[in-house]
Amino acid sequence: MSPADPNNPNEAARLTQQLLDQGFTKRQVAAMLGRDASLVSQFFTKGKGAAFVDALRQVVRAVRGGERDTEALAGIAGENVVRRRTRTGQKARVRGKDVVGTPGESMAGRAGRQAIRSGASHLAPVVHATGRAGGRLAFTVRMRADQYVYSAGSDRDSGGLRRGFVPRADGTEERTYGSASTGGFDAAEWSRRVAAHHGDVTEAMRTWLVDTGRAVPEADILYLEVRAWIPPS
Repeated sequence: MSPADPNNPNEAARLTQQLLDQGFTKRQVAAMLGRDASLVSQFFTKGKGAAFVDALRQVVRAVRGGERDTEALAGIAGENVVRRRTRTGQKARVRGKDVVGTPGESMAGRAGRQAIRSGASHLAPVVHATGRAGGRLAFTVRMRADQYVYSAGSDRDSGGLRRGFVPRADGTEERTYGSASTGGFDAAEWSRRVAAHHGDVTEAMRTWLVDTGRAVPEADILYLEVRAWIPPS
């Protein structure tokens, strides 16, 4: 591959530079992508990185939304790495999720403690884009165990997902709401919910949990994940 033009960086290099400008190192960016730092350097020197543009774009969006936790950012990146194509046009067997847009494809976003404080606004585009595409959503929420109204695994909490919860040593629990197997939630409806809360995805989810009787009024979300997909035709 010919050397990249330093005066005209590709999209992967441009997005990576935004992360470097935010104080992250190339090694940290590489860890977020699950790759070696030498590959990130090649975004600048050899013009590589096209397969990581969507992941980098989501990470940059999360950082702008206030997320600084590298583990959470790695989770965001890992869910949005676009699989490369083989010579025959088939998707290569590389772990990762595709960006939502066509039937069968998906995307995801996560918000840790820091981004939660600002409403996890970087997740709003995931919700809105999926709503416009007629897709479905699923959520994972972490709160203190005593802030959930129903016991873990209860049908009244998340019907059809009896094993969709994870108890943690710090007294919190992660619970999953919706899945591809149960059909998930209408993304268009959730897009309206998020819009009604001015892009604050955290508050939209907290309000839904309280209004549906799943959480106490003083519930405090500590972690939030959104998974989006377009059902196959």
